[in-house]
Amino acid sequence: MNQHLTKGERSRAILDTALQSGSFRSSGSNERQVCASLNGKGLLSRDKKDADLWYPSDRAKKQAVKLYGETVLPASEPGVQAVQAQRVPIRRRITSIESTYRLRGVDMDRVENLKASIRDMGLRTPITVQGDALDERVTLSAGAHRLEAMRQLGEEWIDCFHDDGDDLERELWEIDENLCRAELTAADRALFVFRRKEIYLLKHPETAKGVAGGRARQNSATDKLSFAEQTAEATGRDRRTIERDAARGEKITDMALHRLRGTRLDSGAFLDRLKQIPEDKQVLYVEAALDEEKRKAADVKENRRKLAEVRHSVRLTHMAHVQNNGAATAGQVNKRFPIIYADPPWQFGVRSEVTGREKSAENHYPTMPTGAICDLFAEIGSPAKADAVLFLWATNPMLPDALRVMEAWGFTYVHHWIWDKEAVGTGYWGRDRHELLLIGKKGNPVAPLPGTQFPTVHRERKGGHSAKPWHFAERIEALYPGIPKLEMFCRTPRDGWEAWGYEAAKAENAPALPSVSKAELAEFKALAAVDGGCMGGGPLLDELVELGLVWPSNPPDLTIGGANRLRELQALIDLASDGDAVRCRESEAAAS
Repeated sequence: MNQHLTKGERSRAILDTALQSGSFRSSGSNERQVCASLNGKGLLSRDKKDADLWYPSDRAKKQAVKLYGETVLPASEPGVQAVQAQRVPIRRRITSIESTYRLRGVDMDRVENLKASIRDMGLRTPITVQGDALDERVTLSAGAHRLEAMRQLGEEWIDCFHDDGDDLERELWEIDENLCRAELTAADRALFVFRRKEIYLLKHPETAKGVAGGRARQNSATDKLSFAEQTAEATGRDRRTIERDAARGEKITDMALHRLRGTRLDSGAFLDRLKQIPEDKQVLYVEAALDEEKRKAADVKENRRKLAEVRHSVRLTHMAHVQNNGAATAGQVNKRFPIIYADPPWQFGVRSEVTGREKSAENHYPTMPTGAICDLFAEIGSPAKADAVLFLWATNPMLPDALRVMEAWGFTYVHHWIWDKEAVGTGYWGRDRHELLLIGKKGNPVAPLPGTQFPTVHRERKGGHSAKPWHFAERIEALYPGIPKLEMFCRTPRDGWEAWGYEAAKAENAPALPSVSKAELAEFKALAAVDGGCMGGGPLLDELVELGLVWPSNPPDLTIGGANRLRELQALIDLASDGDAVRCRESEAAAS
């Protein structure tokens, strides 16, 4: 058996093996002493003929059944040593586990995710508790989220690893489990690492700096690792990271760290500035910084509101121009067509006319209510022949409206094609990645010849807002060659097609849309990278530091002026964006 185990660990390992295998054979004086102690407690009985052979007593079996149920321990394979049974999970009633004081609270979102995982696959990793396997009550060491998930699922039992030790050992278990996780914030790590250092030095004072023989493994005074080396080994982090986190926790008060946890200021760069502030002023410094963050957030909200108003005004001006010009140029349709291809400008309902249409069709072209689209044929002169085919685009939520329009125009639905956009979009009931091209007939038009029909689904990545793949118009041309065709609501006329629409011909005096320069775009990207914590070094960073927009910290961080400049550039880029790309002045000049 491992000689480094404590007496309690040896007792539990021996008893676990005896309960699993039905017996335990002691070897050496240490194991005999432990078995004799368990015999004195009435948990083991000695074989009458073999002094090294021990059996679990009825009392041990009854307590095990009471605590863990009938069949809770897997049978050991022949030759398994007692030390291997040390980490065998044992079922315990959830009500017998205390989980009062925790360094870190339970995240209910994480609990919900764990519940879903446990429902599908069961509990894959046992929790760890402090106490003996036969204790009526134990204290949770590690696994608070798993324990809470099992409680909420209504489970009565949970698999546990049992570890002996005092309250410091329990706290150390909790700290180490958290430090091995990636989601800890900088403040969390400072709190946990420094507390671990305090516990480690309490347990191993000989490793402290300044203590005679306390250089840890560098002389014969102790064979213990130093705190930083041992913690790095236990958590998988490098030594310098451990020393940095411990220094932050040592120089920053607990109150200031707790106030910072989970806020936007919970970053290593801010902690490094904070640790230079006198301890009695750190909380005030944090409160002032958080107030400044609130003020900046309020400014951002106000800037967004003003930006929405400006964009709304620009949008209305642009739409009015297109609509007035289009109404004058679209006019009546004086011919009748056997093939009509239409992409109506459907109008969606939004919560706010000012802010709700920023990503909607109205931000790109004038839209029409469904009733107006239904009445359109009568207004422009009924362009369909007595025998005609209609190809009508419809989005998923507007499918009933599209069928209503088809009927109002005198067509009957017969089939549809599907455009798979490949990229997932938005939607209330599902994230849309396709649109429908409905096919309707009027009278008795000629159907496609057998064998010429196309597959109903076409995959092509989406382009600009509302732009449809040319593939579908080419399909129609292939099915009906040499037949007159009308494209309604056309913005880019096709060769060989008649076009009707407000934007069928671009007006030369259309108002210019907002744009940004390449330099502004590069500056925005650099400041956004600093704000996101992913900016490396280089001349551009040095220039931002010289301009007073970035702190020269490690990692770099935005100054107040830098944050304001980032918001200004964000507003400019939002104005210059059409939802899919940003209009750049140099690119537009080159194109013209």
